[in-house]
Amino acid sequence: MDRLANTVRPYAWGSTTAIPELLGVEPTGAPEAELWMGAHPGAPSRVDRGAGPVSLAEVIEATPETELGEPTLRAFGPRLPFLLKLLAAGSPLSLQVHPDLAQAKEGFADEERRGVPLDAPHRNYKDANHKPELICALTPFDGLCGFRHPARAADLLEGLGVDELKPYVDILRASPEESALREVLTAVLTAEHDAIAETVERAATAAARLAAQDGPHADDYAAYAAVAQHYPGDPGVIAAMLLNHVRLQPGEALFLGAGIPHAYLSGLGVELMANSDNVLRCGLTPKHVDVPELLRIVRFEAGDAPVLRPEAVDGEEVYETPIDEFRLSRFALAPGAAPHPLDARTPQVLLCTAGTVHLAGEASDDLTLTPGESAFVPAGERITLSGDGTLFRATVVA
Repeated sequence: MDRLANTVRPYAWGSTTAIPELLGVEPTGAPEAELWMGAHPGAPSRVDRGAGPVSLAEVIEATPETELGEPTLRAFGPRLPFLLKLLAAGSPLSLQVHPDLAQAKEGFADEERRGVPLDAPHRNYKDANHKPELICALTPFDGLCGFRHPARAADLLEGLGVDELKPYVDILRASPEESALREVLTAVLTAEHDAIAETVERAATAAARLAAQDGPHADDYAAYAAVAQHYPGDPGVIAAMLLNHVRLQPGEALFLGAGIPHAYLSGLGVELMANSDNVLRCGLTPKHVDVPELLRIVRFEAGDAPVLRPEAVDGEEVYETPIDEFRLSRFALAPGAAPHPLDARTPQVLLCTAGTVHLAGEASDDLTLTPGESAFVPAGERITLSGDGTLFRATVVA
């Protein structure tokens, strides 16, 4: 097994303090949005196999069967199929959806045929893979996830008392669920720029006023008012009001499958995702928004945000998801407890988020992890866990 040296991604929306506080280091003053752990080509982790630091991606590429194991190699090819992150949102991320696997393959092939450069700002599909993801809160974590029931969205919009929103309210109350959501989202994203910007400003002012009154929807209005402060006049603010606002408590999680509109607003969490960069944006961003393609990908299905809580399985707390590229679990280790053995069939990335965790291996030197430190365990290496702390485990369902 290898201790990982990881890269911090300084995206503008990142918190300046959350990741440094977890790591126990002084903040730099710059945003520190994500700490990547894995072999994604954008910022692969580094390991030291005796000849100095080398990219984990290069290690896997050189001997994929040794590092990944035959089941993972057969299922996903010669690459680590997931990316583990610490994600620290200091301000809202873009409102976005991800394609399913068939849509990603089709979209990528189409843009390749049309000669759209991979780094073009209007490119939608950076690869041919889907991008399901799971976020597990380490602190209270605010986000938007999936469409509200149209009647509830109508109540929220009507409560703002903004005349320009009344047509949307009427559609949400009168039309069938799917067509209502589609029609309103389309109208918001295709509205004339100055008109929708003015509507957004009025809605944001009303939301801030209602949030201060501590009445119905006060928490929701506060969240949308905060979003509008970061993105004044952005039609994505109205689009966001169609979505469920959810506040995760530490240990709770959200799974974001294909076509589910979502955005992270604030907080620190552990994110696990399939290796892909395919994002279609709905708003809350200065980046390209391809409305026709977005509307093709979005699933116009309403329902409450599906908050996940872990299920205990032989001392391991597992976050169950319907995909095979990744599996996230958590261990709460106590001093004096018997060491916990880990399955050796698949590759693993292990991340300590609290206390101290000791990893004892049969084929390599032992490692001790403290908060924010991580390790890669290749397939076939048997290890045991002990200590007094919290460890997240990312691996493959294979």
